[in-house]
Amino acid sequence: MEFFQELKKEVKIDSLKNFLRISALPDFCLLIESVISDKGNIGEIYCVWGHFIVSREVIKNGVRFSLLDCPHAFAWTITYHESKNMVVIHCTIDDQDADQEFAESIQDFALSWRDGLNNKSLN
Repeated sequence: MEFFQELKKEVKIDSLKNFLRISALPDFCLLIESVISDKGNIGEIYCVWGHFIVSREVIKNGVRFSLLDCPHAFAWTITYHESKNMVVIHCTIDDQDADQEFAESIQDFALSWRDGLNNKSLN
């Protein structure tokens, strides 16, 4: 399944990549409660679904995070689309169907990211 949120906001891609580090995840998403460890591009977090190992990858227009030990292969990307002046939050899991409560929690996660990004200066 895929979940999207968009935020009309001008940002610099390099700034987005710089700010979105594992150590900063709770600053941007209220559903990520804490960072347990941060070793650069791999760490451990505690979030709405529990304790997970998280990886961070810098991609062309932003950053991708993955919960490496998640049974649903949950991942999310934060990218900037210059032509639309739009930040896109894209969350995925490895199944086409999820129970309604879990799907709603992923949508809440994406909304929390949108709100967190909206409240920060990324230039």
